[in-house]
Formats: sequence, structure tokens, C-alpha cells
Amino acid sequence: MATRTVAVVLAGGVGARMGAGRPKQLVEVGGRPILAHAIAAFDAHPAVDEVVVVMAAGHLRDAAAIAAPFRKTAAVIEGGDTRTASTVAALRVLDDRPDDARVLFHDAARPFVDASVIDRVLDALDGHDAVAVGVPASDTIVVVEDGLVVSMPPRDSMSLFQTPQGFRLGTIRRAYELALADPALRATDDCGIVHRYLPDVPIRVVAGSDRNLKVTRPLDAVVAEHLAGEHHTTGDVR
Repeated sequence: MATRTVAVVLAGGVGARMGAGRPKQLVEVGGRPILAHAIAAFDAHPAVDEVVVVMAAGHLRDAAAIAAPFRKTAAVIEGGDTRTASTVAALRVLDDRPDDARVLFHDAARPFVDASVIDRVLDALDGHDAVAVGVPASDTIVVVEDGLVVSMPPRDSMSLFQTPQGFRLGTIRRAYELALADPALRATDDCGIVHRYLPDVPIRVVAGSDRNLKVTRPLDAVVAEHLAGEHHTTGDVR
């Protein structure tokens, strides 16, 4: 039996920095909600079998209406108060899936992930159990403590992570089992969980895309509107 691939679109945040008065995933760019763009990318990809949407509390009905037209939508569920809690909610939905299934976790706030990025993640999962998407850092990155620079890592060794992040389901399950037993758990993404709690598991990094931006602040929405226009002009529905 062919390995199943599930894409989890994480829309659990409320997007307070956007100042839109509603979750940023529901804000429209290019004539449709950001969430719809994100779901569409995976719905259109031939290697993705199903899509699970994790939505912020109180907005499940809106998310379900947005997800309904996409044929690969398998579930729309309520997320938690944190990114970690939302991932855990998705893992519960996938509890009956085999350990060798492939799962992709994607931020709904990245509406323009393209098929080539998804391809690179899936290809890398043939030889690795955890895969991240990164782009080279274009700015100097410094470590600051008490308002003072304490270190300045070489920029050419730095990458900025994007999503989707891909895993064999058994790997991310084991990582979260260990993480949830740690009272000091703090994490901002799923590869961070694997890196901390399964340090012997290599995390392969594949190339992302400058178009795969995350809509976080009002200016990001302006850029996203421009990119949505480009998608429409080129006929790229993803």
C-alpha cells in the first residue's frame, strides 16, 4: 500500500499583530481568505492525500465553510492556545494512522507555498524522518541580552525557517510524547520539538521560496495582495 500523506494546515492563532479584529487566516487577499489559499496549495498537489485544518477557537464554522469546497479536506478541528497545542490536536486526529505515514505541518498564514517547495519536502522524506524548509538569512542576526550584543553568528550559516515542515508520523509522535512530559516545554515550531527531544534524528533542510511569506503584520498583507495578483495573472491557482 502506498504511503499516505496528510497536510495539516495550522490556523490556530488569532493574528493580533495584524490588527484586523479577526484571525488573519480569515482576511482576504486576492479575493479569497488567506486560509483558502493555503488549503488550495495542498489540495492541488497530487502527492497529498488529505488535508486537516486546525482553526482558532470560536472560528470553526468559518474555517469549515472555507475548507468545504476542497475535496481533500478530511477534518476541521479546533486548535489550542499555542502552536504546540494545535499540533497536538492534529496528532490526536491522526492517532489511527501508521508510523510511516508522511505528515506536513504548514502555517495557514503562508498562503503562497508552491508545489515545488512541497515536492522538495516530500522528496527529502524518502531519506529522512524530519524535514525543514529554509531560506538564507539576508540580514545580520545577533544574539542580544540586556540590550547588548553578546554574539554574532556568521550570516552564511543562518537560515530562516518556513513551512511546511515534514515528518514521518512516528517521529513527530515520539518527539511530542517526550515534549509533553517536560514542564519546561517551550517551542515555536515542530522541527524545534524534534531537535530538542530527539537530538539523534537529523533534520534535513530544503530550499524555501521568497514568495512563501508569512502574513503577520499589515504590511505583509499588502505584499500578499500583490502576490495574489501575480498568481491570478500567471494562472497559478496554487
